[in-house]
Amino acid sequence: PPLAPLIPTKDGVSLLIDCGANVDARPSHLVQFAMMGSIYMEHVVGIKNPRVGIVNIGVEETKGTELQVEAYGLMKEAGYNFIGNVEAREVPLGGCDVAVCDGFTGNIILKTTEGLAKLFMSEIKGIFMKSLPNKLAAAVVKKDLGAFKRKFDSAEYGGALLLGTKKPVIKAHGSSDAKAFCNAIRQAISCCENNIIGEMESQLAVETAEAE
Repeated sequence: PPLAPLIPTKDGVSLLIDCGANVDARPSHLVQFAMMGSIYMEHVVGIKNPRVGIVNIGVEETKGTELQVEAYGLMKEAGYNFIGNVEAREVPLGGCDVAVCDGFTGNIILKTTEGLAKLFMSEIKGIFMKSLPNKLAAAVVKKDLGAFKRKFDSAEYGGALLLGTKKPVIKAHGSSDAKAFCNAIRQAISCCENNIIGEMESQLAVETAEAE
């Protein structure tokens, strides 16, 4: 089972899968990650035919290690909307709806994103607190600044989904507060209401039957 948090992007959110549950992964694992992530984004987030991409160092089909190259070939034959390789810099720009990778790569992306979010907020706060005119300007755009801050606040997303289990599991951040736990519970409820586990089991059963 992979950990799959929602991360903020230019136009909304993207699902990063895996972000640390499986440091090592096989190509077949990435194929299943993509399928589970696609089902979640369509049935819970509401993105029709979500774009699935493999996080890689280049967009060419031959880029990456054996893991990415072999997974690319397998995903081309899959039934979901596979768009190929996606460079890490394109993920926050909305390059794909489901960013597939091994847990080692995903964890680095997640923690880099968290660090950059803290840096951005600190720098922006410093700019607006620099002088009286800047403080007045901050008052004018206070509402927009609040929305920007919430977009990068992990508490808004609840936690990271652990997909591929028999019941919905949400892994909360170690620094989670009441707001984060509340949203994590909302995530679990949404998974149940949209029968995410059933959808994934059905799809996995189909793929297993086809493989046999």
